[in-house]
Amino acid sequence: MGITNIGIPGLIIILVVTLIIFGPKKLPEIGAAFGQTLSEFKKSASHLMSDSDESSSSKKTIDAPEEEKKDLPS
Repeated sequence: MGITNIGIPGLIIILVVTLIIFGPKKLPEIGAAFGQTLSEFKKSASHLMSDSDESSSSKKTIDAPEEEKKDLPS
């Protein structure tokens, strides 16, 4: 049972309990704060995913120092 199985009755119960706890005046502030937090999380997640894609597509190779290259057979 995941969060996707809450359904409409579950959402209504959550909304009523939140309304009772915080009151109608604080509810818009809480919604705005939640929206900003969710937006930041999505931005960070997409940034991490794009960084991951870039690092996996471009493989970096480390060259040996010049002194070691002289000692290696050609």
